[in-house]
Amino acid sequence: MRTSPHRVDDVMTHAAVAVGRKALFKEIVERMEQWKVSALPVLEGDGRVVGVVSEADLLPKEEFRDSEPDRFTRLRRLTDLAKAGATRAEELMSAPAVTVHPDATLAEAARIMALRNVKRLPVVNAEGLLEGVVSRGDLLKVFLRPDNDLADEIRREVVDVLFPAPVEPVHIMVTEGVVTLTGRVTDAARIPLAVRLVRGVEGVVGVDCRITPADE
Repeated sequence: MRTSPHRVDDVMTHAAVAVGRKALFKEIVERMEQWKVSALPVLEGDGRVVGVVSEADLLPKEEFRDSEPDRFTRLRRLTDLAKAGATRAEELMSAPAVTVHPDATLAEAARIMALRNVKRLPVVNAEGLLEGVVSRGDLLKVFLRPDNDLADEIRREVVDVLFPAPVEPVHIMVTEGVVTLTGRVTDAARIPLAVRLVRGVEGVVGVDCRITPADE
Protein backbone atom coordinates (compact mmCIF):
# COMPACT_ATOMS: atom_id res chain seq x y z
CA MET A 1 0.00 0.00 0.00
CA ARG A 2 1.32 3.43 -0.93
CA THR A 3 1.93 5.73 2.00
CA SER A 4 1.16 9.45 2.11
CA PRO A 5 1.01 11.61 0.16
CA HIS A 6 -1.36 9.90 -2.22
CA ARG A 7 -1.29 10.96 -5.86
CA VAL A 8 -4.00 11.84 -8.34
CA ASP A 9 -3.32 8.52 -10.08
CA ASP A 10 -4.45 6.70 -6.92
CA VAL A 11 -8.00 8.09 -6.97
CA MET A 12 -8.79 9.31 -10.50
CA THR A 13 -11.26 7.71 -12.88
CA HIS A 14 -9.14 6.14 -15.61
CA ALA A 15 -11.99 5.47 -18.05
CA ALA A 16 -12.69 9.13 -18.76
CA VAL A 17 -15.65 10.24 -20.89
CA ALA A 18 -14.81 12.95 -23.42
CA VAL A 19 -16.03 14.57 -26.65
CA GLY A 20 -14.35 15.80 -29.81
CA ARG A 21 -14.14 19.41 -30.94
CA LYS A 22 -17.01 18.92 -33.40
CA ALA A 23 -19.41 17.33 -30.94
CA LEU A 24 -22.87 18.92 -31.18
CA PHE A 25 -24.64 20.66 -28.31
CA LYS A 26 -27.28 17.96 -27.88
CA GLU A 27 -24.67 15.20 -28.00
CA ILE A 28 -22.77 16.91 -25.17
CA VAL A 29 -25.91 17.18 -23.02
CA GLU A 30 -26.82 13.55 -23.70
CA ARG A 31 -23.35 12.36 -22.72
CA MET A 32 -23.36 14.36 -19.51
CA GLU A 33 -26.75 12.90 -18.61
CA GLN A 34 -25.73 9.37 -19.53
CA TRP A 35 -22.55 9.41 -17.45
CA LYS A 36 -23.83 11.72 -14.68
CA VAL A 37 -20.97 14.20 -15.01
CA SER A 38 -20.98 18.00 -14.97
CA ALA A 39 -18.10 18.55 -17.41
CA LEU A 40 -16.35 16.80 -20.29
CA PRO A 41 -12.82 17.15 -21.65
CA VAL A 42 -12.68 18.17 -25.31
CA LEU A 43 -10.11 16.24 -27.37
CA GLU A 44 -8.46 16.55 -30.72
CA GLY A 45 -6.12 14.35 -32.71
CA ASP A 46 -4.81 11.39 -30.77
CA GLY A 47 -6.38 12.45 -27.48
CA ARG A 48 -4.82 15.77 -26.61
CA VAL A 49 -7.00 17.84 -24.26
CA VAL A 50 -7.74 21.25 -25.80
CA GLY A 51 -10.55 22.41 -23.52
CA VAL A 52 -13.37 21.50 -21.17
CA VAL A 53 -17.08 21.99 -21.72
CA SER A 54 -19.16 22.18 -18.54
CA GLU A 55 -22.78 22.68 -17.57
CA ALA A 56 -21.92 26.34 -16.97
CA ASP A 57 -20.85 26.62 -20.63
CA LEU A 58 -24.19 25.18 -21.79
CA LEU A 59 -26.58 27.14 -19.57
CA PRO A 60 -26.38 30.50 -21.43
CA LYS A 61 -28.36 28.93 -24.29
CA GLU A 62 -31.28 28.45 -21.92
CA GLU A 63 -30.74 31.71 -20.03
CA PHE A 64 -30.88 33.90 -23.14
CA ARG A 65 -33.40 31.79 -25.05
CA ASP A 66 -36.35 34.18 -24.82
CA SER A 67 -34.81 37.46 -23.74
CA GLU A 68 -32.95 40.28 -25.43
CA PRO A 69 -30.16 41.48 -23.10
CA ASP A 70 -29.68 45.20 -22.62
CA ARG A 71 -26.53 46.98 -23.71
CA PHE A 72 -24.88 46.73 -20.28
CA THR A 73 -25.47 42.97 -20.16
CA ARG A 74 -24.15 42.52 -23.70
CA LEU A 75 -20.92 44.33 -22.81
CA ARG A 76 -20.50 42.52 -19.51
CA ARG A 77 -21.28 39.01 -20.74
CA LEU A 78 -19.90 38.83 -24.25
CA THR A 79 -18.52 35.34 -23.70
CA ASP A 80 -21.81 33.95 -22.36
CA LEU A 81 -23.74 35.48 -25.22
CA ALA A 82 -21.38 33.89 -27.71
CA LYS A 83 -21.92 30.53 -26.03
CA ALA A 84 -25.69 31.03 -26.16
CA GLY A 85 -25.42 30.89 -29.94
CA ALA A 86 -22.86 28.08 -30.08
CA THR A 87 -23.66 24.61 -31.42
CA ARG A 88 -20.36 22.68 -31.13
CA ALA A 89 -17.94 21.81 -28.36
CA GLU A 90 -15.13 23.92 -29.81
CA GLU A 91 -17.38 27.01 -29.55
CA LEU A 92 -18.61 26.18 -26.08
CA MET A 93 -15.51 24.92 -24.31
CA SER A 94 -13.33 26.82 -21.87
CA ALA A 95 -9.78 26.84 -23.21
CA PRO A 96 -7.05 26.21 -22.48
CA ALA A 97 -8.19 23.41 -20.22
CA VAL A 98 -7.31 23.46 -16.53
CA THR A 99 -5.59 20.11 -16.07
CA VAL A 100 -3.47 18.15 -13.61
CA HIS A 101 -0.79 15.47 -13.97
CA PRO A 102 -1.26 11.98 -12.53
CA ASP A 103 1.72 12.33 -10.21
CA ALA A 104 0.36 15.50 -8.58
CA THR A 105 -0.56 15.17 -4.90
CA LEU A 106 -4.18 15.30 -3.83
CA ALA A 107 -3.45 18.57 -2.06
CA GLU A 108 -2.14 20.08 -5.31
CA ALA A 109 -5.24 18.94 -7.19
CA ALA A 110 -7.53 20.33 -4.49
CA ARG A 111 -5.67 23.65 -4.61
CA ILE A 112 -6.12 23.90 -8.39
CA MET A 113 -9.83 23.15 -8.10
CA ALA A 114 -10.30 25.78 -5.42
CA LEU A 115 -8.30 28.49 -7.19
CA ARG A 116 -9.90 27.86 -10.59
CA ASN A 117 -13.37 27.13 -9.20
CA VAL A 118 -13.81 23.83 -11.04
CA LYS A 119 -15.29 20.53 -9.88
CA ARG A 120 -13.38 18.17 -12.17
CA LEU A 121 -9.92 18.15 -13.72
CA PRO A 122 -8.77 16.23 -16.79
CA VAL A 123 -5.65 14.24 -15.92
CA VAL A 124 -3.05 14.48 -18.69
CA ASN A 125 0.43 13.11 -19.27
CA ALA A 126 3.50 15.08 -20.28
CA GLU A 127 2.29 15.23 -23.90
CA GLY A 128 -1.13 16.61 -22.88
CA LEU A 129 -2.93 13.35 -23.69
CA LEU A 130 -5.94 12.41 -21.58
CA GLU A 131 -5.33 9.68 -19.00
CA GLY A 132 -8.38 10.16 -16.80
CA VAL A 133 -10.45 12.60 -14.79
CA VAL A 134 -10.32 13.49 -11.11
CA SER A 135 -13.29 15.04 -9.31
CA ARG A 136 -13.85 16.61 -5.92
CA GLY A 137 -15.45 13.35 -4.82
CA ASP A 138 -12.37 11.41 -5.89
CA LEU A 139 -10.17 13.59 -3.69
CA LEU A 140 -12.35 12.71 -0.70
CA LYS A 141 -11.86 8.96 -1.18
CA VAL A 142 -8.80 9.03 1.08
CA PHE A 143 -11.12 9.70 4.02
CA LEU A 144 -12.60 6.25 3.47
CA ARG A 145 -9.34 4.60 4.50
CA PRO A 146 -9.89 2.14 7.38
CA ASP A 147 -8.78 3.36 10.80
CA ASN A 148 -6.39 0.43 11.20
CA ASP A 149 -4.65 1.36 7.91
CA LEU A 150 -4.14 4.89 9.21
CA ALA A 151 -2.81 3.58 12.52
CA ASP A 152 -0.38 1.25 10.75
CA GLU A 153 0.98 4.05 8.56
CA ILE A 154 1.31 6.46 11.48
CA ARG A 155 3.16 3.83 13.50
CA ARG A 156 5.50 2.94 10.65
CA GLU A 157 6.14 6.36 9.12
CA VAL A 158 5.94 8.70 12.13
CA VAL A 159 6.00 7.20 15.61
CA ASP A 160 8.67 4.51 15.10
CA VAL A 161 10.89 7.02 13.28
CA LEU A 162 10.60 9.96 15.71
CA PHE A 163 10.30 8.03 18.96
CA PRO A 164 12.31 4.77 18.62
CA ALA A 165 12.88 4.48 22.38
CA PRO A 166 10.10 6.26 24.28
CA VAL A 167 10.05 6.37 28.07
CA GLU A 168 6.46 5.14 27.92
CA PRO A 169 5.17 3.45 24.73
CA VAL A 170 3.42 5.78 22.29
CA HIS A 171 -0.08 4.46 21.70
CA ILE A 172 -2.06 5.30 18.56
CA MET A 173 -5.84 5.16 18.55
CA VAL A 174 -7.79 6.08 15.42
CA THR A 175 -11.55 6.51 15.54
CA GLU A 176 -13.41 7.66 12.42
CA GLY A 177 -10.20 9.18 11.13
CA VAL A 178 -9.42 11.12 14.32
CA VAL A 179 -6.01 10.16 15.72
CA THR A 180 -5.22 10.16 19.44
CA LEU A 181 -1.58 9.85 20.49
CA THR A 182 -0.54 9.08 24.06
CA GLY A 183 2.77 8.28 25.72
CA ARG A 184 5.90 9.84 27.24
CA VAL A 185 9.06 10.64 25.27
CA THR A 186 12.49 12.02 26.01
CA ASP A 187 12.74 14.37 23.02
CA ALA A 188 9.92 16.85 23.59
CA ALA A 189 11.03 18.97 20.62
CA ARG A 190 9.82 16.25 18.28
CA ILE A 191 6.23 16.28 19.53
CA PRO A 192 5.05 19.25 17.35
CA LEU A 193 6.74 17.61 14.34
CA ALA A 194 4.91 14.36 15.05
CA VAL A 195 1.59 16.22 15.07
CA ARG A 196 2.35 17.87 11.72
CA LEU A 197 3.38 14.58 10.15
CA VAL A 198 0.33 12.73 11.44
CA ARG A 199 -1.94 15.49 10.19
CA GLY A 200 -0.31 15.08 6.78
CA VAL A 201 -1.24 11.41 6.50
CA GLU A 202 -3.91 11.07 3.81
CA GLY A 203 -7.26 10.25 5.39
CA VAL A 204 -6.58 11.73 8.82
CA VAL A 205 -9.48 13.93 9.95
CA GLY A 206 -7.96 15.34 13.12
CA VAL A 207 -5.18 14.85 15.68
CA ASP A 208 -5.42 14.83 19.47
CA CYS A 209 -1.86 14.68 20.78
CA ARG A 210 -1.48 13.74 24.43
CA ILE A 211 2.19 12.79 24.26
CA THR A 212 4.09 14.35 27.16
CA PRO A 213 7.80 14.95 27.83
CA ALA A 214 9.46 12.48 30.18
CA ASP A 215 10.39 15.23 32.66
CA GLU A 216 6.81 16.25 33.33
